[in-house]
Amino acid sequence: MRVSWFTLETLSAAIGKSKVDGSTARICRADLIVIDDIGLLPVGEDAAEAFYRIIDAAYERRSIAVTSSIHPSGFNTIMPKTLAGASTDRLMHHAHLVTTTGDSHRLAEALAGKGVVPLN
Repeated sequence: MRVSWFTLETLSAAIGKSKVDGSTARICRADLIVIDDIGLLPVGEDAAEAFYRIIDAAYERRSIAVTSSIHPSGFNTIMPKTLAGASTDRLMHHAHLVTTTGDSHRLAEALAGKGVVPLN
């Protein structure tokens, strides 16, 4: 399976090149497009537009996985309302929404001293 992985920042940079080299079409050749950590950093207009462009281009053609600490209904708090609404509408149409709760697994491991290898 071919997978493309992005944060909104790297997706925005890739889409910014699309007018020159067709990045949108190349990204949408992947079987799965992952857009990670939406909402961790402020979303600029270019990033919000890139998010929408990929969601729209992949809609009903490719699988998309989105990770966020914000529920999709709250995307309008981090990007323009029209782009958030259009993106969420397409994402949620055939979605499997997985909600997780609890503390950070990475933080719990770090506090327990697991996964830490001392430097020699």
